Amino acid sequence: MNPPTPATAEKPAAPAVKRAATMKAIVKTRPGPGAEVREVPVPTCGPRELLLRVRRAGVCGTDLHIVEWDRWSQGRLKPPVTLGHEFVGDVIERGGQVTEFDVGDRVSCESHIVCQHCIACRTGNAHVCENTRILGVDVNGGFAEFVAVPAVNAWRAPANIPIEVAAVMEPLGNAVHTAFAGPLSGCNVAVTGCGPIGLFAIGVARAAGAARVFASDVSPYRLELARTMNADTVIDVSRENFVERVKQLTNGLGLDGVLEMSGNPQAVRDGLAALRNGGRLSLLGLPKESFELDWNRLVIFKGVTIHGIIGRRMYETWYQMDNLLGSGRLDIRPAITHVMPMEAFDDAIDLLRSGKAGKVVLVPWGESA
Repeated sequence: MNPPTPATAEKPAAPAVKRAATMKAIVKTRPGPGAEVREVPVPTCGPRELLLRVRRAGVCGTDLHIVEWDRWSQGRLKPPVTLGHEFVGDVIERGGQVTEFDVGDRVSCESHIVCQHCIACRTGNAHVCENTRILGVDVNGGFAEFVAVPAVNAWRAPANIPIEVAAVMEPLGNAVHTAFAGPLSGCNVAVTGCGPIGLFAIGVARAAGAARVFASDVSPYRLELARTMNADTVIDVSRENFVERVKQLTNGLGLDGVLEMSGNPQAVRDGLAALRNGGRLSLLGLPKESFELDWNRLVIFKGVTIHGIIGRRMYETWYQMDNLLGSGRLDIRPAITHVMPMEAFDDAIDLLRSGKAGKVVLVPWGESA
C-alpha cells in the first residue's frame, strides 16, 4: 500500500550487504559548465533512510541547466553534488528506524525533501515547502550506482509497469499535477509545449476523460511524438496561428483549459486568448525572463483562473499516478525515446539540447537495458 502505514513496533534493521566502498557517479564537481564521471564513496544509510541500487534514471531539462551552469544553477547548486532527481531503484539496505520497506522492494522517489514544519507543510501543501531540498540538486542524487534517500520519499513502483516508466514517475507527476489542477472530463484542453512532460500530459488528459486534446509546438519532431501520444490535433505554431486554429477546432467556443509546458511568452498569451471565458490556465513551463501581459483583456475580463504548478502534491499526485498506470489507460512509453548507458550522459545531454528526444532514460553501470 502507498504510502505505507506506520508499524506499531520497529523491525530490526536488515543486515548490510557487503559491497565495494566506492561507486561510479555523475558529479557536478565544480562551478562552471559540465559534469564528470567520478569514483565516489558509496553513501551510508541513515536511520530513516533507504539505500537503493539504482536501476534506471531519467534525464531532465533541469540537468541540462545544471550542465550548462545557467543563472539558476549558479544561484542554487553548491558543488560537488551527484546529479539525478528522476530514478527507480531496489532497496538493498534500510535504516534502523525504517519499518515500512523491506530489502528487495523496488521504489521510485519523490525528489522534494520537505521540512514537515513550515506553514505549507502543515496545511497540506508540502509540494511548496519553504525549505525544500531536491535530490540531485541540493542533495546527492541518482546518477550513480547507489543512492541514499529518506524512506518517506520512497514510493513502491507499481508492479505492472516497465522499469523505464517507474524511473520517470517524478516528471510524470508534474504532468498529472498540472492536468488535474482543473476540470478535464468532457473538456477541450490544449497542451502548449511538447517536451517530455507535455507529452505525458497529453496521455494523462486523455486517460482522465478529456473530450479533445490539442498539442502545440514549433518542432516537427516533438509534434510527431505528440501524435504517438494520441493528441487529437497537433498545431505547428511556426506555421499556424494557434488562436485561429483553436477557434476552428472548437466551433468558436475556445478551450476549457490550457496546460502550459513551454515557458514561452507567446504560448502563454496565445493560450489565454484561446481560452473561453471562465477557462483555466495551468502553468508549469518556466519563462527565461519576465514579460508583459495584457491582464485586463486576457485574464481579468475573461474571469480566467491561473494556476502556478510546481512539483507534485505529496502524496495525492502519487496515488493518482498509481491509479492511472494501474488501470492501463495511461501509457507513456511512446514518449520515452531513448534508453542509454549512464556513461553516455554527455550524449544524452546533447540529445536534449538538440530537441531530438522525448524522455531519455539512463541505465547505470553494471545493469543491462
